[in-house]
Amino acid sequence: MRWKNVLFSMAVYRLSRRRPKLMKAVLRRGAAAALPAGFDVDTHFAPSYDPWDQRLCAVPDGDLFRAVREGRADVVTDHIERLTPDGVALRSGRHLPAVVVVTATGLNLLAIGGMRLSVDGRDVELPETLAYKGMMLSGVPNFSLTVGYTNASWTLKADLVAHYVCRLLRHMDAHEHRAVTPRRPRPEGAGRPRTADRTEVRVRAAKRRAAAQTGPRGAVAAVPELPPRRAPDAGRGGPVTDGVRFTGATRPAHRLPTTEK
Repeated sequence: MRWKNVLFSMAVYRLSRRRPKLMKAVLRRGAAAALPAGFDVDTHFAPSYDPWDQRLCAVPDGDLFRAVREGRADVVTDHIERLTPDGVALRSGRHLPAVVVVTATGLNLLAIGGMRLSVDGRDVELPETLAYKGMMLSGVPNFSLTVGYTNASWTLKADLVAHYVCRLLRHMDAHEHRAVTPRRPRPEGAGRPRTADRTEVRVRAAKRRAAAQTGPRGAVAAVPELPPRRAPDAGRGGPVTDGVRFTGATRPAHRLPTTEK
């Protein structure tokens, strides 16, 4: 089931990039079939941009459309003018009463949550590091971060990161290593990870803001994009010793349980 869903999502993405008009028609037809008769599909479910110019919101079990059909939910496409004491005022003049408002736009990205990294008393300049497997930084020991795919399910990459880190920790425990550090095997600037080229506007804006910062440089880390011909689970196996340097041989206080050979 996992692989069926993975391959289906990859096919949808490729078709969206190669035949955007066809994919827009397919998505519109599917939405129209799932919505009640007379629903204004073109206003609310036919955006001006192409599929996957922004992340495609999938509703596998159709619960959103079912809620709209049953009158338990409504979709409003408009511009927010301002928040009011009892709801949201829209540019069209309509007022939406609301008890709770959940903001889902205006996201400002902040690399690794705004943390400042240092190694041996020296600040780590994120733009000068290379991403190792999209989850560790060159020259930074015992540090991992999770950034999902931009053109596939976010959790596919998050799952790979968690799986790899667990394997790495078991290896370190078995060999009594205290630290692991990704090496920089190539000249400065070579081999940088491929970043998303079709991500949302706010992601690109955040990168520009980060590049313009003064003082400690905090550029946004590269957002991994699933290679067009590579399966999302391709990085699940393989050795955990390539491209990294292990140090320390002090016996740990305890051993982690392991189920891997």
